[in-house]
Amino acid sequence: MIRTRLLVTGLVVLATATLAAQGRVSTPARTPDGKPNLAGNYSFATVTPLQRPDALAAKATLTDEEAAAFEAEENKRLNRDLFDPEKGQPSAGYPSRANGGVLSYNEFWYERGSKLTGDKRTSLIVDPPDGKIPMNEATRRRVADNRQRSDAGVGDSYADRTLSDRCLQGFNSGPPMTPGAYNNNLQIVQAPGYVVIINEMVHNARIIPTDGRPHTKLRSWSGDSRGRWEGDTLVVNTINFRRETSLQGSTANTKLVERFTRMDADTIKYEFTVTDETAYTRPWTAMLPLSRIREPIFEYGCHEGNYALPNILAGARKQERETAAAIVK
Repeated sequence: MIRTRLLVTGLVVLATATLAAQGRVSTPARTPDGKPNLAGNYSFATVTPLQRPDALAAKATLTDEEAAAFEAEENKRLNRDLFDPEKGQPSAGYPSRANGGVLSYNEFWYERGSKLTGDKRTSLIVDPPDGKIPMNEATRRRVADNRQRSDAGVGDSYADRTLSDRCLQGFNSGPPMTPGAYNNNLQIVQAPGYVVIINEMVHNARIIPTDGRPHTKLRSWSGDSRGRWEGDTLVVNTINFRRETSLQGSTANTKLVERFTRMDADTIKYEFTVTDETAYTRPWTAMLPLSRIREPIFEYGCHEGNYALPNILAGARKQERETAAAIVK
């Protein structure tokens, strides 16, 4: 993973966050048109998993002592420099390799969260109460089949691979945004009638009108987003996805509602509700904080798409030839 500094020109003019002399970011509470000022750079990194682990099924939150133990165990488990290729090791964002394997990067390149959310929840999902994505049975089978095919390196076509494999969408940038192994950062820029969300992962930018205009009928990888203000909360509705989102089991039928509420000078409460009648048995909601950061947003160079996809497909064709040759014999 190589990241180079992103040179933002026009957006910088629109940004309302300024750097004070002492090195801290000063953001007015309101924009000139009277809306809550959400502008700034934020991180959504956390070690809190999206779904509640089975081992913590009975615990929605942890005590201080339990939280400290959980954080220590997870930080050790996820440390790529401690990975044992002979034994394999499950990790966030990657399947368990029970029979060993190799890693993409060492620990230097990762910037996952190391702490639970402030309320020490065991899942970012707050509804349903069990902290699980309510997939229907058909979706469960599809997810399991896709994981098996991905682990096996199957690739009939580049179109079979995930959007993150193809460097079209980040596995955490969404929408919606969910913590991943790295690049859990975003920039929010506001102008009259618009909000722009720039994700560091795959340098994805969503330009969201807030002037009441209707959705278009065009489908895109990030869907079609429209925003409105409900009091001091920015509500963003997104539909018309071209394919699945970064969420497990989702489809192009996903309907997403995101809510951004500024809690204090350095924190935005970020909530999202997902509805997809073809994939889930009911709508479900997750909540996590966006915490202000002092660092700039960097451009993410997704070079893997330039060579990994041809190699995956070439490997699949080689396996097919070897299988055919074995059958002939």
